[in-house]
Amino acid sequence: MATTKWIADPDRSEVLFNTTHLLLQNITGYFRKIKLEVATEEDDFTKFYGIVFTAKIDSLDTSDKERDAYLKSAGFFDSSKYPVLKFVGKKYLNSFDEDKLIGNLTIKNITRPIELLVEFSGKTIEPDGLTKVGFSVHGEINRKDFDLTATTMADLGSLLIGEEVSFNAEIQLMKLVEEPVLKST
Repeated sequence: MATTKWIADPDRSEVLFNTTHLLLQNITGYFRKIKLEVATEEDDFTKFYGIVFTAKIDSLDTSDKERDAYLKSAGFFDSSKYPVLKFVGKKYLNSFDEDKLIGNLTIKNITRPIELLVEFSGKTIEPDGLTKVGFSVHGEINRKDFDLTATTMADLGSLLIGEEVSFNAEIQLMKLVEEPVLKST
């Protein structure tokens, strides 16, 4: 069986997260710089050899510069010490009513198992011959499981965000085409 490699189209993929602020409203943020690489058996995503997703913490954007600066600071994500978060897929469960991707999420060098719900959106071949597939991915974590906590009372007062963080990703993967090896004559 041949291995097929896929990468996320950075212009057509996004990862957003939601939590509460002051227990009054939901806030949404994005990771603007993401990378996703997938290796599958042929084009079968239920038979994958590897899934690695990373997001650069400094690309975090909640549309509030003060809040973003705090979230990136040593008091929370500590992006200078831990510049990326990483998910490594371990197992894909395909069932009648929902698909799940089981893997490990690492934030601040703390790794925890998580389960993601996955929905296949479709497959297309573009006019230039490039094959693309789409997926929606949903999950939830408790930020305290990854030491994403306020470090002082002043931090707590400025933050006041919920412990449960849900995230959604709309991912468009592009199939990598292997270039033929040119033979010299």
